[in-house]
Formats: sequence, C-alpha cells, structure tokens
Amino acid sequence: MSSASLDRGFRRSRSRPPAAKPAATGPRRNPLRYWPQYVAVSPFFLLFAVFGLFPLGFSAWLAFHRWDGISPVTFAGFDQFRFLAADATFRKAVVNTVIIWVMATVPMLVMSLGIASMLNAVRRFKTFYQVVLFLPSVTSVVAIAIFFKAIFNNQVGIVNQVLTGLGLPAVEWLSGYWTIKIVLAVLMTWQWVGYNAILYYAGLQAISSEVYEAAKLDGAGALRTFVSITVPLLRPVILFTVVISTIGGLQTFAEPQVLFGSNASINPNSGGPGQAGLTMVLYFYQQAFNNNNFGYGAAIAYAVFAVVAVFALINWRLTARSER
Repeated sequence: MSSASLDRGFRRSRSRPPAAKPAATGPRRNPLRYWPQYVAVSPFFLLFAVFGLFPLGFSAWLAFHRWDGISPVTFAGFDQFRFLAADATFRKAVVNTVIIWVMATVPMLVMSLGIASMLNAVRRFKTFYQVVLFLPSVTSVVAIAIFFKAIFNNQVGIVNQVLTGLGLPAVEWLSGYWTIKIVLAVLMTWQWVGYNAILYYAGLQAISSEVYEAAKLDGAGALRTFVSITVPLLRPVILFTVVISTIGGLQTFAEPQVLFGSNASINPNSGGPGQAGLTMVLYFYQQAFNNNNFGYGAAIAYAVFAVVAVFALINWRLTARSER
C-alpha cells in the first residue's frame, strides 16, 4: 500500500466523528441533595398550610357540623345548607349586597376611567395627583366609615347641614332603605375610585401616541377616539378592574359593620333599620362570631364564595366576550 493511500485513510479516520458513549444507566440523583433549596422555600408552604389549607379544610368539615366553640361537636349533614336555602335573612343580605355592589361599582369604574383620561392629559403635578388619588385606598376602612357616619348623620351631619342651609329638607341618610345603600355606595366609590383610576392611567400610558396621531389625521374626534381606540385597547385593564371590583364589592363587611353594628342580640336592626345595610359577609360574621354558631357560619361562608364566584365569572365572560 502506498504512503499516499495511507495518508488518505488516516485523514478520513480523523474526520469521522467519535462513536457516542452509551448513556449512563446508574441510579437517579438523590433529591435530598437539594435540601438547602427545599428549606429556603419551606416557610411559604408551611404558612400556606397553616393559614390557608387547614382553615379551608376545617371550615368545609365544620359546615356539616354544629358547634358553638364550647359544646361537643354534633354532625348535622346537609341540614345547615337546607336551612340556609330557606333563610329569608340571608336572601335579604344577598339582595342588599348585589344592589350596593351595582350602585358602587358601575359609577366607580366610569368615574375612574374619566379621571384617568384627565390625568393622562395633564402635564404638571402628575405625581401629586397620583398620590392624592391613591391615598383613600390605603386609608383604614374603619376610619373612613366613621368619617362618613359623621358627615351623613341624620341630625348633625355635614350633608344635612348643607341641605338645610340651601333651604332643602334634611334626609334621613342612615335610616331609609335606599339612603343606607346610597351612603354605602358613596363610601365604597370614594375609597376605590382613585385606585382604579391609577390602573387605568397605567393602561393609558402603555398606548402608543402614534395610534392617536393616526386617528387625528383620519379626522376622528375626541369621543370617537375614546370609544374606538382607548376603550378597546384598555379592555384587559377593564376586565381586571371589573373582576376585582366584583370580588371586593360582594364581600363588603367593614363599612356596614362600623356604620350599623353587627350584634343582632343587642341591636335587632343589625345592618341598619330594616336590615337595609346587611350584607352577606356581615351576616356571616353575625352568625359565626356574635351568635357562636360556627357550623352555620361556615355554611354561609361557602354560600358567599359561590355567589362571588358566579358573579365574577359572569362579569369576566361578558367583558371578555366584548373583545371578540
């Protein structure tokens, strides 16, 4: 064999890729070697188990039992849910909650969008306006309720003082069926309108100015631009605010509790005269912690969850469908 053929064979053998090594068939890695990482994330899971999973499971078990916190626990089966379905007071609480939620949420979201549009148009003191708008949402709900109870007081409230000063009759704000709901709706609107306005303002900031410039060149007016460009591009933010406002509004508790009290044994008009301000969560608190009927309170809590979930799902579907 010549040296030239040997040289060609040597070059071909060097250019040939090496044979793949067989895959290792040894035992899998021991997961305990990652114990430092497990220890690092364990506090969250421990806290979630103690303050999340355990209360959830215990309340589900408690809903099928009767217990006042002292006496022995007795099995009740579905009796408490059957009683809840026939409970006229709970039905009244559901109706009150839905009415107050509608009266507060619809004007609040419309006002928030308008305020966000005005904030987006200003050029100076934007940070100051944002802080002022955000302050009510981080203020104590109890303090806000006490303040509104003072200004809407039937005898010496500031609102009635203004009305009588204008020659108008005073209004029994904290005594009437609808006026109680108006006070609660105004309170909730004042507290959360700024928070939602900040969310809408952040969404407006994400919309490119080129879109508005193109609409202006096409001859679109301010109203047409707002309806055809601003609202469609803000739909993800609108969907978020609608769902969050639904979940929060249907769980109203502190506002009527501070304004009207919750202990029905002391105050038969818990939730205000005629129970016009009695909400679902306030009724749950009354049964569970004032009457010490923890089993029935747990059943009410799950009913509240079901109502909130249904309304949140309906709002999500309606808002998401408008995007198509």
